[in-house]
Amino acid sequence: MVVSALTGAGPGDRDADGDLVRLRAAAASLVAAAGARDLQVDVFVEAGDPARQILEHAQRHAASLIVMSTHGTTGFERWLLGSVTEKVLRKARCPVLTVPPRADGAAALPFRQVLCAIDFSYASLAALNDAVVLAQESRATLVLLHVVQWPWEEPPAPTPQDMPPAQAAALAEYRRYIEAIALARLAALRRERIPDGVDAVPRVVHGKPYVQILRVAAETGADLIVMGVHGRNAAELMIFGSTANQVVRAATCPVMTSRLQPHSYESPETGSVT
Repeated sequence: MVVSALTGAGPGDRDADGDLVRLRAAAASLVAAAGARDLQVDVFVEAGDPARQILEHAQRHAASLIVMSTHGTTGFERWLLGSVTEKVLRKARCPVLTVPPRADGAAALPFRQVLCAIDFSYASLAALNDAVVLAQESRATLVLLHVVQWPWEEPPAPTPQDMPPAQAAALAEYRRYIEAIALARLAALRRERIPDGVDAVPRVVHGKPYVQILRVAAETGADLIVMGVHGRNAAELMIFGSTANQVVRAATCPVMTSRLQPHSYESPETGSVT
């Protein structure tokens, strides 16, 4: 299904009616050019708010996935991107795959390297289910990445010159302890949720989550990043930002986000989503 939304036009606007006809023809041409002749494709062109139209159509037709492009702009123009994409990311009931312009030639199909960011929240564990399916179908390597975030901007590793030796040793030991716990939790997820045929590689790094997700994605040559979103409201995203927003804005490969539904709950004991 292809959905195109024409902003700022009403159904009775004569110019808008002509635009709708032209957009339907253009969308059909794009589908044909993409080699989708063997697929059943329905083309919808609507007048109105793009995010609302996309979300309504996805819900009405029980879509399993929404695919959107991002503009890849910078500065103020980059914030305008959020008016549609970020609203869909926050409110969609199904996973959303965003594809940046710079992904052309940067990602392989079928996927060979899938990076799943895991913070052990219910949303990220739900996203892991999608990542496992994609990795299994593509026979891809699945990197399970957890980022340990510290409450300050980390300097280089402490040295005796930076702090008293006892404090430096205590901090290093605490870092090792936190990393060991995270690796153990990733290993448990690997045993409990990932079939034997999927090559899953656990990794734990330290730093700002979005910075490290993007760094590891580039380092491993990821074709796809998969992560959960928590569906926070627009005011919170504007003030604090979000890891998903930052990754979607800057990634050079497609990013698939999954949002755990409000009525869903995952038991920490059983790991099952209801």
